[in-house]
Amino acid sequence: MAAGSASYNQCPPGGIEGVARLAHLLGKPVIPINPVNGVERPRPVAVIDESLCIGCTLCIQACPVDAIIGAAKQMHTIVYDLCTGCDLCVAPCPVDCIAMVEVTPGKTGWDAWSQEQADQARAMHDFRNLRLQREKEENNARLAAKAAAKLQAVQAETPASEAERAEQARKKAIIQAAIERARLKKEQAEKDAS
Repeated sequence: MAAGSASYNQCPPGGIEGVARLAHLLGKPVIPINPVNGVERPRPVAVIDESLCIGCTLCIQACPVDAIIGAAKQMHTIVYDLCTGCDLCVAPCPVDCIAMVEVTPGKTGWDAWSQEQADQARAMHDFRNLRLQREKEENNARLAAKAAAKLQAVQAETPASEAERAEQARKKAIIQAAIERARLKKEQAEKDAS
């Protein structure tokens, strides 16, 4: 919205009351919620049929607030107090074991959330984004260190023949290219973070 690329009617969880509040802040008219983004409804939470869950972790990866716990090839479950009802975990599930259950019957949009719940959801979303960024940086650093160590090992070798020297040069080129890709990824990540 701040960049002008999104309208103020794209948040079904906030409902028409959320649209009205944003419209008031922006000095614009109240318009209906864009149906492309969903419809105003009672707030749901995800429920996993644990007897069907195969532990694929696709739902965990999709959850924007880390409300799903479990491990690969193990049953997963939902932390209901953290679930925002966004439905993002439903589509990736290959065995269709996730259902959305209403927890605020008769209350939709703004009335279905307390300010404390909204603040907690925002904090969990922000924390997840920071965690994913940290994990990506740590992985890139680990790969760069591994490539640097391999390059040092290759440089320490003393080839005896022309064929070995050519093979060593090829390995060095591959490793140096990997280091350069890691450096560029790190620079891009730093740009994206700022």
